[in-house]
Amino acid sequence: MSVLLMACSAVMCGARSFAAIGQWARNAPQDTLARLGARTVSAFAACIAPSTATIRRIINRVCPGGLADLLGCDPSGAHTLAVDGKSARGSRHGDAPAAHLLAAMTGGRLTVTQLRVPDKTNEITCFAGLLAPFDLTGVPVTADALHAQRGHARFLVEDKKAHHALCVKKNQPGLHERLHMLPWKEVTAKFYDRTEGHGRKETRVVQVLTVDDLDFPHVAQVARVVRHRTCLKTGRRSRETVYVITDLTSQETSPQRLAKIIRSQWVIENRLHFVRDTAFREDASEVHAEHGPENMATLRSFAINCLRAAGHHNIAAGLREMSYEPFTRPLALLGLC
Repeated sequence: MSVLLMACSAVMCGARSFAAIGQWARNAPQDTLARLGARTVSAFAACIAPSTATIRRIINRVCPGGLADLLGCDPSGAHTLAVDGKSARGSRHGDAPAAHLLAAMTGGRLTVTQLRVPDKTNEITCFAGLLAPFDLTGVPVTADALHAQRGHARFLVEDKKAHHALCVKKNQPGLHERLHMLPWKEVTAKFYDRTEGHGRKETRVVQVLTVDDLDFPHVAQVARVVRHRTCLKTGRRSRETVYVITDLTSQETSPQRLAKIIRSQWVIENRLHFVRDTAFREDASEVHAEHGPENMATLRSFAINCLRAAGHHNIAAGLREMSYEPFTRPLALLGLC
């Protein structure tokens, strides 16, 4: 446990590798090592920092599911929960593919858990296993088009007592065509949303229809989202149309609320995957052995959770602030000071 606490503390200060975590541990003063539970030797009870090899061995071998659940937040009562996957590109080694990680994040931008998708399979087979341990009663769960599966809808509504808001694209041509043919021109329930960021302006028009005869389990409403994007640098414009199916009724949610639920799916991409790539250079990490890729990703997500809970909206700035006092500030966030 002490090695994991040291790893958490070092990653909060910006450590990106086993070597960086080992360097943090070697430079930690005695009182910091004592608070983190480092082993002691001699009659003077001197604390000994673990070696980089020990840190690598433990992080590579610790149970990834248990670590992700231990360091994640509780999603019960969350306004939304988004599920999405990401490949750790740098973990590709020889003929072995890169580790693909499926994660869940609340609308409050806190990571709940993640798991590694086994090689030669895909995210679909891991969806239920990812969410099974948690109480999701009443929580709207969003996912991209890959997860618009009948089994997922039944699992969420019947087993977890949750709600679903699943994106439908042309990877399901039959369902997509039925949604496309609905009488959208007659829809009066609309919501407009405009945002600017990442070098573009975006306007979203959300239309909502109540349905009762769609060949898909637990669908009460269908939303059509039309996104108009303008690149601020080039002025180039684009348009995209997607459909979202949900079991939430018109009495349970308004078009405005449904638009926010749909938009929460992009929170996990912008506030987790993008941040791990930019603040921790995750895609450049060459950690690939055993459970190393997924456990290092879990440590990064935990650091992001802690910094957000402490009020840091800019994670890169939060990491810099931690690094100014690397042996006290992380321990304060962990409640060890």
